[in-house]
Amino acid sequence: MAKYLFLKHYRGAPAAVNDVPMDQWTPDEIDAHIQYMEDFADRLRDSGEYVDSQALASEGAWVRYGGQGKPPVTDGPFAETKDLIAGFMIVDVASYARAVELAGELSAAPGAGGRPIHEWLEVRPFMGAPTSITE
Repeated sequence: MAKYLFLKHYRGAPAAVNDVPMDQWTPDEIDAHIQYMEDFADRLRDSGEYVDSQALASEGAWVRYGGQGKPPVTDGPFAETKDLIAGFMIVDVASYARAVELAGELSAAPGAGGRPIHEWLEVRPFMGAPTSITE
C-alpha cells in the first residue's frame, strides 16, 4: 500500500470542463458538491483506502523561526497556495493506477448546474512510499 495526496485547486491547474467558480454556485449546488465528497470518502472508508480529507479556508499565514522570542508572522506574499489549494484527500491504495482511478472519480464531483466539474486533481505520492509510476 502507498499513500497519495490528491490536491484540489481553486485555480492554477488546467481549466475544468464545468469551470464556474464556487462563489457563483447556488447553496443547493454547494450542498450537492459537499455531499458527493462525503459519499466518496465514506466509500473509501469502507474499502480501507481512506486516510483523511479536508477543505481549506482561504486564510493563512507565513511563520518561520526568528530566533529567541515570538516567531515572525505575515499574511503574504504567499507562494500562491493560499489562493490555489482548496482542499486535499489522502488515500492509501495498492497502486498508482488505483490512485489515478480514484482521482478521476473524485474529479466528477458536481458543480454549477449539478454537472460534473471534471476538474484536474494533482496526485502526489508520499515521499518514501513505493509507487509504480511509469508514465
